[in-house]
Amino acid sequence: MKHASIHTRLLVSFALVVATGAATFYVAARFLVPRFFDERMGSGGMGMGNGNLSNQHDALVSAVNTSMLIALAATLVSSTLIAVVMSRRTLRSVGELRAGTGRLAAGHYDTRIDRPGEAELAELADDINHLAATLSETEQRRAALIGDVAHEMRTPLTTISGTLEGYDDGLFTATELSSTVHVEVDRLHRLASDLASVSRAEEGRLDLDRHVSDLDEVVTTVVDRLRPRFVAADVTLTHQATGPLPARFDRERMVQVVSNLLTNALAYTPAGGSVEVRTSTTEAAVHVSVTDTGRGLERPDLERVFERFYRVHRDDHSGGTGIGLTISRAIVHAHGGELTATSAGHDRGTTFALTLPA
Repeated sequence: MKHASIHTRLLVSFALVVATGAATFYVAARFLVPRFFDERMGSGGMGMGNGNLSNQHDALVSAVNTSMLIALAATLVSSTLIAVVMSRRTLRSVGELRAGTGRLAAGHYDTRIDRPGEAELAELADDINHLAATLSETEQRRAALIGDVAHEMRTPLTTISGTLEGYDDGLFTATELSSTVHVEVDRLHRLASDLASVSRAEEGRLDLDRHVSDLDEVVTTVVDRLRPRFVAADVTLTHQATGPLPARFDRERMVQVVSNLLTNALAYTPAGGSVEVRTSTTEAAVHVSVTDTGRGLERPDLERVFERFYRVHRDDHSGGTGIGLTISRAIVHAHGGELTATSAGHDRGTTFALTLPA
């Protein structure tokens, strides 16, 4: 019964009680009744008269009553012992579960609970262990997020501080100081705005002004706006359209998504490379893909690139806040769509695929 369910253990316990009672009564009837009867008959005489018949009747009743009382007492004792043993085993497992959840509530997310023998409690222990692992991962990501935010804030603040010191020492003019401070303050504003957008999206509070529009027109607008940056970086940008892509979406938010995808592709595509944007439509969805010939992604990074502040190549800094892809996926999910990444591996380029309900 090491891995029996509580239901099975209860049934077995009841069966043991019944079996114990039956066995006790059988032993009483088989051995005690004759003994007590003989004792009563021996003390009352063995004659065959009416008086003796009455004595035999009384002796038999007395023997049966005494045997039943003994059997009842033995049954109560044995049943109580069985109930105590079974309940202690079950309550011990429950106590371990309570202790484990108490440690989790106290913030010890590395707590793990051994699987009890009872099937139902074993499943509950598995659920608690899964919860503990999830909480532990969430806590690690929270700590990492705080560190990343502090790092992202430290860079512009350090730049501002250094520029101010340089201005005091006469190394920078007032115009240079003003220009640098404006750039870094704008960066801090973008960081705060992006973090707020991600939080609202993950909490389901992202405001969307959705209307039926042409997604291909949005892509064309973004491509034309960003093309000078691609030319300056010596990266070829092409746009292959298949016609209108009617869908219901927030235009400004979708401009933000496509801009993030193209900016990300440009940041990780070396000079002489290319970025291709394709659009297509099916009966149920509209599709936009952005394919670059850049550094590519390894399989473990295909999902991690959507995590806040995660950078595959730590030596690359595009000047962004590091959460553009995180915001993009959150916006797409809020529209009921999907944003995924695929890559053939290192230095073999990456494709980001955007899908929205048609």
